Amino acid sequence: MRFSALEILRQGLRGNTGWTPHWRSPEPKDAYDVVIVGGGGHGLATAFYLAKEHGITNVAVLEKGYIGGGNVGRNTTIVRANYGMPGNSQFYSHSLKLWEGLEQELNYNAMMSQRGIYNLFHSDGQRDAYVRRGNTMVTQGDDAELLTRDGVRARLPMLDHDNARFPVLGALYHGRGGTARHDAVAWGFARGADMRGVDIIQNCEVTGIDVEGGRVRGVQTSRGAIRAKQVALVTAGRSSQTAAMAGLRLPIESHILQAFVTEGLKPCLDHVITFGMGHFYISQSDKGGLVFGGDLDFYASYAARGNLPMAEHVMEAGIAMMPMLGQARMLRSWGGIMDMTPDGSPIIDHAPVDGLIVNAGWCYGGFKAVPGSGFSTAHLIATGNHHAPAARFRLDRFARGDIIDEEATGSQHNLH
Repeated sequence: MRFSALEILRQGLRGNTGWTPHWRSPEPKDAYDVVIVGGGGHGLATAFYLAKEHGITNVAVLEKGYIGGGNVGRNTTIVRANYGMPGNSQFYSHSLKLWEGLEQELNYNAMMSQRGIYNLFHSDGQRDAYVRRGNTMVTQGDDAELLTRDGVRARLPMLDHDNARFPVLGALYHGRGGTARHDAVAWGFARGADMRGVDIIQNCEVTGIDVEGGRVRGVQTSRGAIRAKQVALVTAGRSSQTAAMAGLRLPIESHILQAFVTEGLKPCLDHVITFGMGHFYISQSDKGGLVFGGDLDFYASYAARGNLPMAEHVMEAGIAMMPMLGQARMLRSWGGIMDMTPDGSPIIDHAPVDGLIVNAGWCYGGFKAVPGSGFSTAHLIATGNHHAPAARFRLDRFARGDIIDEEATGSQHNLH
């Protein structure tokens, strides 16, 4: 079924009895050309682009839970292309272009809202860093505008511009950035992949990876063995665990990143705003809740929940930037399991095991990368070659010392 205004009218007149499920619930087959482990945004996007761009449809996406239950539904929904390092800049620029045509491509409302992102700066050093980043973005073909203190005050009057500790001196504005509805992104990619023949198998946990003679042969699951010519591991915060099933040790630590949402409020925040000195970011959802987050909980964990000290730190940063936030009641919080690499940049590459592909290490940039990651991983699976925008995301860069240190904090997982 193709969605359209006419179809909505037709179904309304028929009592809405003709809607069909977004995707099938097939039983797993004995064998596939490609098995994708992980039914999050990246895994579903990989399956979609394998089918759409390369005509590879004998594909299974295996999800141990339900579609949308992992990190793709546990984030702050921000979409942007304001990266400064070679490798990251090209990749996220490509991903944003895919975002801009995604709803038409999927025939699904992902609620993409290019409301613009303001990265506030509070010191001369931060200003210089944002000037360099903005120049990189413009050179890459993306948009960037450096705003003065008065320019920010005129656009964002609700901020505490004269904060004694962190005065707002200006901002880097990225107008094409914004937000998208995370659940809708997962559902849209699942529907698009299913329509092209991909099997999406929920409640199917991978318990082992079959490797013979240095080559992957398939996977063991809670629903039986499945043979495969190629296996892609796209399991985010569980990447270390799934890779270990194939005898691999990835340069990844898993940390928790919390996010929060307030009660629904009247429209008061038209943009995404980040507070540079507090590592705080905030936007307002379509339901009216203020959605915000901060830094990692600085300990390794696989538990999808956070701790109270970091929650307190995030609240403090938010109120320092926007005092009115203190009048809102927090509705709920959640935690995502972040797969952190030493240099804060991702991995899309062949594993040392033939036929095994690794997509991991997205740190806290996973949601904005969904279409670009899927496109590049599908390209690698289908052609055996790295897609140009993701060519630097190689697994061996850590052995070669060719790191992509986006945050300029050195090679330590929990600092990124």
